[in-house]
Amino acid sequence: MCRLLVVKGKDSFNPAEHLEKFAEIAKNSAEYQGHGWGCSYLDENGSWRTYKNIMPIWKDNLRKFKDTRLILAHARSAFQDKGIAVENNMPFEDGMFSFIFNGELRGVKIKEKGRIGAEKIFNYIKRNFDRNMFEAIISSVKSIKANTSYIRAMNFIIADAERVYIHSMYNENHE
Repeated sequence: MCRLLVVKGKDSFNPAEHLEKFAEIAKNSAEYQGHGWGCSYLDENGSWRTYKNIMPIWKDNLRKFKDTRLILAHARSAFQDKGIAVENNMPFEDGMFSFIFNGELRGVKIKEKGRIGAEKIFNYIKRNFDRNMFEAIISSVKSIKANTSYIRAMNFIIADAERVYIHSMYNENHE
């Protein structure tokens, strides 16, 4: 599965140290997490800036990002080594929200637009959003669970300029 990182500070910080530690964890993971990576961070105006690269995070220059007070990063482990393309890398971002996901779902019977499952989940949550992201997540996760035959894991982080929402669900025991 993919690797997720979120760092939120009261004040601005340089994200390089966090990204470098994250890259080292991804590089040394038992499961390959080098099918590309990406990050979204808030700029000095509170707007999302998103960067994606097909190369593994540990091969990229992580010192190029400006100070921020919030960053989400995602190191990709493509399901069955398929769909390896920069446009499938996360985060997915729409100007208001940034979204990263790791997990494995099979037999999902929910119609939603998107190239890969994670993008479909992001769009599904946004479809259920009506001024309260917490309620949209609860409603969406309940519906996804009810309409999916198998969930190994469903972990995601979604953030706006002020709040970070984390959902974590893991169904298998691994050492």
